[in-house]
Amino acid sequence: MRRRTDIDRLHDEIQELIDELWQVPRFTGARPGFRPQVDCVRTDDPPALHVVVELPGVDPNELQVVAADRVLVVAGIRRRPSLSGRYQQIEIEHGPFRRVVELGADVVADEASASYVDGVLQVEIPLARPEQSVRRVPISDS
Repeated sequence: MRRRTDIDRLHDEIQELIDELWQVPRFTGARPGFRPQVDCVRTDDPPALHVVVELPGVDPNELQVVAADRVLVVAGIRRRPSLSGRYQQIEIEHGPFRRVVELGADVVADEASASYVDGVLQVEIPLARPEQSVRRVPISDS
């Protein structure tokens, strides 16, 4: 997976801002579906990132959580409950979703863990230790 450039990240951040500010009414059908809210917290002891995603009504068996490079991807679908009758009001968002969280630090993806309780997904990803490149430099006799 290639590292994203600052321009790519800026583009994504601007697009997310526009998506959040330009709330297309739900009844138009123009919105792509459910967009869960995400928090990301960095801890020092132990050094890790904790990502919390609100996913009420999402079956945890239909979730995909992938940590790679400096990105966490959470994808899945929130299905509409099967009710018979005519809708009088529709406000709850349903449908497929995909959130890409820029982590801003190198992580140890192999050691990531996740839990899902009461509609809240919590992912803990340990931070990678920075590699120190210390090397003795030989001096030539020229």
